[in-house]
Amino acid sequence: MSGLSREMIIHPGETLKEVLEERNMSQLELALRTGVTPKHISTILSGERNISVNFAKKLEYALNIDADFWMNLQNQYDKEIFDFDELHSISQDEINIFKSMKEAFCFIVEKSFVPEIKQTEQNILELRKYLNVSNLTCIPSLVSSGAFRAQTTQNCEPCILFAWQRICESLAEKIETENLSYEDQTARLLKICPQIKALSVLPQEEFIPKLQESFSSCGIAFVIAPSFKGAPVQGFIKTNQEGKTIISLTFRQKRADIFWFTLFHEIAHFINGDSKQKFIDFESVENAKETKADLFAQNTLIDKAAYQSFIKANDFTLHSINSFSESQNILPSILIGRLQKEKYLNWADYSEQIRKYEVM
Repeated sequence: MSGLSREMIIHPGETLKEVLEERNMSQLELALRTGVTPKHISTILSGERNISVNFAKKLEYALNIDADFWMNLQNQYDKEIFDFDELHSISQDEINIFKSMKEAFCFIVEKSFVPEIKQTEQNILELRKYLNVSNLTCIPSLVSSGAFRAQTTQNCEPCILFAWQRICESLAEKIETENLSYEDQTARLLKICPQIKALSVLPQEEFIPKLQESFSSCGIAFVIAPSFKGAPVQGFIKTNQEGKTIISLTFRQKRADIFWFTLFHEIAHFINGDSKQKFIDFESVENAKETKADLFAQNTLIDKAAYQSFIKANDFTLHSINSFSESQNILPSILIGRLQKEKYLNWADYSEQIRKYEVM
């Protein structure tokens, strides 16, 4: 429709005119047959008046052409006119929002969630449909109104965050999960935490499908989502209307220690019931919920008593770190990262030993 003028959209009066010409029927005769004035017929043929339901029925009697035919023509015309006007009345504010979401939109197109169209305005219409909003300018109000729970953070662009959340949901739609109650989900998840932890020693391409399989057995769709500038997100948890639970993570900071800590941090949020309110977990946010989730992640990845004994021994050689990590069935990067964070090591110590993941 990009090169189409409004006048090129065919009014149903044009079709009616063709029918009259084919039958050698005058406007006056049609007016008499349908019980309306000649002017009424003239304004329809010229596109100044639409075909009403009542007149469509009159045409059915007069021309033996079903009323639905005329109403379908009218409805199609109305839709094309609306679409044309909508396409050519997009505000600059909405265009600016769309441009700010370019990175997310490119991913949405790459995954074929929407078709890519050259014209910016048509892409905006496709993005509206994908995000389920009538206008992209609605999104900031949706986010601030608590349509989903997003912790307060700086450097967060509401529209990018909103798109990121929708992408997580789309990625999860393709994952089949068992239909379980929340109580059964929690029980199974707690039971397989040691198995999930053991996956940390595997390469990235191996542990991702195994993680998805493990979570699916607990009735949870687990996805790795892309990270976008403007959405400094650690994770996302949601239970949708069909009862399907989603846990999403990113490889935003690439470090293996951060990824695995974040994974168990999000598991804690699920166990604590945060999935019931579309919980979006940002970086650098501190509160009681986060502290509780942090403790769960720490103590699940590394046994608390064993870690205290390791710290007390004060032997932070690479050999000692590798041995202790093996005893805990975790990747050494996880231990090194914790020691760095708790300042038993400098950030530069063993930095080359930290496994890095490819951003997806």
